[in-house]
Amino acid sequence: LLEVVEERHGHASTIVTSQLPVDLWHEQIGDPTIADAILDRLVHNAHKINLSMKGESMRKKYAGLT
Repeated sequence: LLEVVEERHGHASTIVTSQLPVDLWHEQIGDPTIADAILDRLVHNAHKINLSMKGESMRKKYAGLT
């Protein structure tokens, strides 16, 4: 992941989606140095969109409808 992010940093747009909150990425990546490098490149000048689950699941709501 670091190699991909590093190659694109400053040259191309990158879209990252995750169900894991950013504050838990360090723990998931394992190596704090690599995690810092990845997050520094991704978060700097980023547009973050946080979606929260409220209400009934749309899948459940429309189950069976085609």
